[in-house]
Amino acid sequence: RTNKLILGAAVLGSTLLAGCSSNAKIDQLSSDVQTLSAKVEQLSNDVNAMRSDVQAAKDDAARANQRLDNKVVSHVRK
Repeated sequence: RTNKLILGAAVLGSTLLAGCSSNAKIDQLSSDVQTLSAKVEQLSNDVNAMRSDVQAAKDDAARANQRLDNKVVSHVRK
């Protein structure tokens, strides 16, 4: 998905560059593409960080559920 966004930004940038006649516009579009690429990279990093957080939360929940299950079993045995 990230690669598609970068590719889309590059294609859009290339298409816009082909239609521009002035160097100033080309420079601005190039800068815009670089900015968008940086934002896409940051979003990708954020998603990867969230994946780690989600996995940690799942692991914590599984441990908590196991502790509860163990308490229920110990009370049933008594």
